[in-house]
Amino acid sequence: MRVVEALRNIFIRHPERLFTPLAVFALVIVIGYIARRILLRALEVWYTKSQSRAGRILAEALRGAALIWILILAVHLAVQSSDLPARFTEWSVELLRVLFVLSLTLMGMRVAGELIRNSGAQIPGAVPVTTLTQTLAQLAVLILGVLVILNQLNISITPYVTALGVGGVAVALGLQDTLANLFAGFYVAIAGQVRLGDYIKMDSGSEGYVVDITWRSTTIRTLGNNLIIVPNSKLAQAIVTNYNLPEKRLPAQVQVNVSYDCDPRQVERVLLEIAQAVAREMPAMLREPAPSVTWDPGFGDSSVGLSLNYSVSDFASQFAVRNELRKRIFAQFREERIEMPYPTRTVFLQGDAGGLAKDREPRDGQGHGVGEAAGG
Repeated sequence: MRVVEALRNIFIRHPERLFTPLAVFALVIVIGYIARRILLRALEVWYTKSQSRAGRILAEALRGAALIWILILAVHLAVQSSDLPARFTEWSVELLRVLFVLSLTLMGMRVAGELIRNSGAQIPGAVPVTTLTQTLAQLAVLILGVLVILNQLNISITPYVTALGVGGVAVALGLQDTLANLFAGFYVAIAGQVRLGDYIKMDSGSEGYVVDITWRSTTIRTLGNNLIIVPNSKLAQAIVTNYNLPEKRLPAQVQVNVSYDCDPRQVERVLLEIAQAVAREMPAMLREPAPSVTWDPGFGDSSVGLSLNYSVSDFASQFAVRNELRKRIFAQFREERIEMPYPTRTVFLQGDAGGLAKDREPRDGQGHGVGEAAGG
């Protein structure tokens, strides 16, 4: 009550006592704003010349935080230069100190998240940059900031740690699935066997590009631009084929069937010429290793099967390359008069004596000779 009465006395009866605090407040705001602009300009010149991502992130984080710090400093100096009661001054100092630590914590969380998102993927052997990784880093900064605030307020954290230890068992039992997904996501991110941007296929049949790994689930984007949400615990237990490991290059092939009357050397030459032309025009098809032709699956009932083998830069590129190869093969085979036969089959009929029937006259749709009567 004394504090309230003292404040009312200053604001109502002696407003002239507010002149000095207000002048100090305005002066600090002006000087702080000018200093902020100079500092940000110097940081901008530095990270522009050095191409430093860390400098850019720091400048963006300081742009908003510096305004809060200037305001806190202005309020603090204004209060200290006023005739306010000492008790009010002490409270304001504690409050402003907490606000400063809180703003510093929030800025640290932003900087930590941005640094990991922009720089983590560039460091060899670093943890994959996922939402989970950023969240863990920001959570660590937040916990550190909370501990500092509690220390500033002279609050002992020992009772809270004890309570968390006792209550943690009950929480763990009630959140088994959530914790299982959290630790599974952490394992997936740390192991590096499934990374952002990798094309994977699970034993359940789901496949696509890994878009993000959060504390609960992993997001997969299919080639049809749909999203598949997989719980981290399911992903950790699944049999996964990663088409980006150990390298993104992928072997592929196109199978072609030609007539037995075709010249094998001509067919191989045409296929290799087409493959080499496509490799020169489409970066997705690699020149090394060089395309090759194999007689696989080989001899069939009515044709010979060959395979044009080549490599593509990544999993998704194989479809466009295969489509272009098929179009060119079809057009070139027609130009070179290389026959791609329809499936045919020659049938020999046995006579009553077990030998081959001598007449091979055409048969009608019911199996009778053209010259025979339909009735017996």
